[in-house]
Amino acid sequence: MTFIKRIRKGKHTYLAEVESVRENGKTRHKYIRYVGKEADGKTILSSSISNIDIEGVKVYGPLLVLHHLAQEISLPTILGEYGEELLSMVYAHCVEPKSINQMERWFEKTDLNFMLDLHRVTESRLLDALDSINKYGSEKIQKDIFESVKKKYELDTSGILYDVTNTYFYGEKCQWGKCGKSREKKNDRPLVQICLGVTRKDGIPLFHKTFDGNIHDARTLQGVLPLFKGYGIKKGFFVYDRGIPSKENLTDVKALGWETICGIPIHDHLKSVVRQNIRQKNVISINNRIPLSKTAMYAISRKHQIGNIHGKLIVCFNNKMKTAIQESRYDEIQSAQARLQKKKNIKSGLEKYFDAAMNPMQKEITLAEEFDGYSCIFSTQQIPNDEVVRIYFEKDLVEKAFRSMKGVVALRPIRHWLYDRVEGHIFICYLAYLLLSLLQYRLKKINVSAIDALKEMETLYKVYMKDTVKGFEVTKLVKLTKKQEDILKAVDKNLLKV
Repeated sequence: MTFIKRIRKGKHTYLAEVESVRENGKTRHKYIRYVGKEADGKTILSSSISNIDIEGVKVYGPLLVLHHLAQEISLPTILGEYGEELLSMVYAHCVEPKSINQMERWFEKTDLNFMLDLHRVTESRLLDALDSINKYGSEKIQKDIFESVKKKYELDTSGILYDVTNTYFYGEKCQWGKCGKSREKKNDRPLVQICLGVTRKDGIPLFHKTFDGNIHDARTLQGVLPLFKGYGIKKGFFVYDRGIPSKENLTDVKALGWETICGIPIHDHLKSVVRQNIRQKNVISINNRIPLSKTAMYAISRKHQIGNIHGKLIVCFNNKMKTAIQESRYDEIQSAQARLQKKKNIKSGLEKYFDAAMNPMQKEITLAEEFDGYSCIFSTQQIPNDEVVRIYFEKDLVEKAFRSMKGVVALRPIRHWLYDRVEGHIFICYLAYLLLSLLQYRLKKINVSAIDALKEMETLYKVYMKDTVKGFEVTKLVKLTKKQEDILKAVDKNLLKV
């Protein structure tokens, strides 16, 4: 049997393939061939370029980054028996979203068989992995992930942004799939409701939950609060949109020791309050002006009570919003008038703007414009108006999270129909967004987005080579670009040593 022998000559160390043989009753090393040398602790193989075959080029760079982030928070362990298969799907959703029946081919293009303890993936095994999420309990897994992330990252959990969206899928047998108003204008498809909570400062997801497609937004919070209570976060404030507040929700959030900052629709019981402020012309004033990142709001507050919850009502006005609403209404009215003249149906609710001769009635338009640009916020948090307004109107991190889940990590459309598969698919997308948000957190110092970073890392391939004469195999990474070095350094400088 042959082996590689290190031979010291002066300051240099050379490598040779040798074989142990016996001659005259003694063992000696028979020289077979020169292999290479060592320099700076690394092996430099001797070979002719004409003898080298490229046996494979594997996707490596983005997976190196994602797998490092997953290992940091112990995802392979937390996800249990099928952790490796689940992570392969999570990485695919981040890098190159694929459906289940394409995963096997994509896996072969990557270096995941070395990163993960997986020789190969099969459709059957991947589907079993999706089923395992409900078996082990997605809520427990989420809580364990939260605890792990909290230990590794300095999470500010004092503010939680909460929102609800829905998405459609093609199956017809899932008990969650219900008809409802699709946010993606797919009202002919069954829907599922998905709620999400992220940290206000960095947008890192803390929890998600899935509901029937026809459940009202306000009812979702009732299903989430028991899950959130188990996280043991002592105090802070929930921020949510105007479709979610209810007397019950406000009471339950308060019972947890948490405060609420939420939008409230201008229904009949609030119209008199807003109308009074409009008539007194006391909203639009330099003293009430609050600059935001892309616009400015005017705000005035008064004491207010919803059920038995006391707080303050902030009446806000934004001129850009007013103009946008009015222009949109004018467009709809003019379009409806053209359709009426052609004896075509118009959008429900627009008929009130026309007289019998199909001419727009300015009086009705003026009535509709009364509250254009106005909105209301209710806050139980006793902080200045400008802080409340900024917290509420600059809460776009959770909306960006949903856009990322629907677009970048391919939440929609769901092509499963069994209960466990639908929940599993949504959970995979949630984990993919979690890794993207953690990557974004690490990249803040170099001002590069997570998506751009993964795209930049795509050209960091691992090349598998073989010397056809000497028989040895070797792998080599494509040389790092300066930007790739910066990304790896921002994530963890130790990745530069890989």
